[in-house]
Amino acid sequence: MHTPTLRRAALAAGLAAAVLAAPVDTPAYAFPEHRGPAPTAAPAGAVLSVTDGLARRLAGVLDDPATTRGVLAATADGPADLLAVPGLSGEARAANRRVLAAKGLPATAGSLLRLRWATPDMRAAATRGAVPLVAATPTDDALTSVTAYDRGARSVRLDAARIPARPVLLVEVDTGRALSAGLELMRGELARRGVTDTAAARAATTARTAAASGYWATKVDAVRLNDDKEPWLKGDAEVYSLVAGFGLDGKPTVDLVQMPYLDHDGTTYHPNQLLVHFSAYKYNLADVVMMEDDGDTNYKALVQAIVGALLVIVDGGVYQPLVSAILDAIPTSWYTDDPDYVDSWYTLSTASSGRLGGAAGNGWFDVSPYYVQPL
Repeated sequence: MHTPTLRRAALAAGLAAAVLAAPVDTPAYAFPEHRGPAPTAAPAGAVLSVTDGLARRLAGVLDDPATTRGVLAATADGPADLLAVPGLSGEARAANRRVLAAKGLPATAGSLLRLRWATPDMRAAATRGAVPLVAATPTDDALTSVTAYDRGARSVRLDAARIPARPVLLVEVDTGRALSAGLELMRGELARRGVTDTAAARAATTARTAAASGYWATKVDAVRLNDDKEPWLKGDAEVYSLVAGFGLDGKPTVDLVQMPYLDHDGTTYHPNQLLVHFSAYKYNLADVVMMEDDGDTNYKALVQAIVGALLVIVDGGVYQPLVSAILDAIPTSWYTDDPDYVDSWYTLSTASSGRLGGAAGNGWFDVSPYYVQPL
């Protein structure tokens, strides 16, 4: 699943409308020039450049029957770790190091590169002797064509809207592994910089509160993101939300909530997931920014941007929406040139109920109050 391309047109209007409609003040900053230097991030397309080069190289070695057999064996049960595919081990390791650097992740995150057939039936066709093409999974939802490579490493242009007759192998980032490593990095940095993840705050406060009387949360009964007619080669997405509010100490705080079930646009999911835990907040309000890792998210740059924006917000004794501060801090290209930004929701409260459309018009939640009973 990949987030809607229409967000690029709707973002500015949607956010402006949400801000105008919000019944609370805009954030107060500690000083006028509240944002420091922009965080250093990898150049746009850095990950795709690596995976495209690796796709070309793999295509060139598929004329070796042993390599082809190795690829077929490695992908027999689904996507395969590219570092374990024969014929590319040295180059794949070097490429993986570049991908880790581009995503702001440490070497301990391990292998992020994988090999996948574009559709499940393509491996069977290759087993019967069909010669596969190799391509890198792009991050752009609006592309009209895809560059693949044949066994001579020659480029072949494919229609992004039409499944080709030949089987296609895709070189891509394992976004599930990347997201897990990225959220771990972000949680550590948030705690280190004092923008405490509310998961940590709950460990100290929720147990005490719940033991006495329980607490209120916001439950996601259903969620749907708009269908953007994504290209045939796109795989499942990895979606997560930044839930932001003011902690019990009056400082901005962020909870990182993974949403692994959101695989496809145009599909309604019923997760019954608790999204906001109000026991860790000073006010009866919180904001949500939904993000997606399409393969190119730089987690180090993202968390540095968020921390830089939130640390200077002053609690003025009344709730201030934090969505705008977070979006202002995120590099513009992350929600205009690629699909990292999905949508945002302002001022969820313990009374929030029913269908809530996102500010950018890219999706909706059905939510209801949920009381977490003490044990």
